[in-house]
Amino acid sequence: MKPFKFKEFTVRQDKTAMQVGTDAVLLGSWCSVDGYPDSILDIGSGTGVISLMLAQRSDAITIDAVEVDESAYEQTVENFEQSDWGDRLYCYNATFQEFANEIAEEQESYDFIVSNPPFYTDEFETENNARNKARFTSSLSFEELINGIVSILSKKGKFAVIIPFKEETNFIKIAKEKKIYLNRSCHVQGNKSSEIKRSLLEFSFHSSEIQKEHLIIEIERHKYTAEYINLTKDFYLKM
Repeated sequence: MKPFKFKEFTVRQDKTAMQVGTDAVLLGSWCSVDGYPDSILDIGSGTGVISLMLAQRSDAITIDAVEVDESAYEQTVENFEQSDWGDRLYCYNATFQEFANEIAEEQESYDFIVSNPPFYTDEFETENNARNKARFTSSLSFEELINGIVSILSKKGKFAVIIPFKEETNFIKIAKEKKIYLNRSCHVQGNKSSEIKRSLLEFSFHSSEIQKEHLIIEIERHKYTAEYINLTKDFYLKM
């Protein structure tokens, strides 16, 4: 698998089951770093692409990633080391549950947490274990994800996630039960005639009026909308 070249960094993806995809780039571009977070956590780093995007976009001193799959962890470390921001990027090889417990015990927290979490439920599992781990909620349920986040997000912190649109209502409900509230959302369509596929969501401990956005990626095949170009132009070479 060829490396994926962005404007300011390159992502090697030969060791991991999960290659660079639109979801990661959408989340890394869309999530808000306006509050000048000092510490960022990327849950389920895969290739490390979201962490690298946030290193490019912010001055955060600490950008940590956690990745359970060993080969994906190795890939993330390699990509971090080869980037211009290696001194700010660090990856841990652990389950998010173990990692969150340890951080909570040390009474530490993050100002910003981001995750492109596993999606599909068990009935779609494939024979490929690494891909399953990356793609399926059996390795990290939404409840476990939100529980962990609530325990290590700073009081003024934000949490951003990308999930299938059909999971949105359930995800927001689980979050609300844990006293973490939706502040921003963006519904994503491939093109104007396709159904809404993804939800970009941003939460905090503070309830507010929800800023609602809508994004269409393509006008036609490989011809992108002005909104999508504007969102991703700092990263994609051809934008």
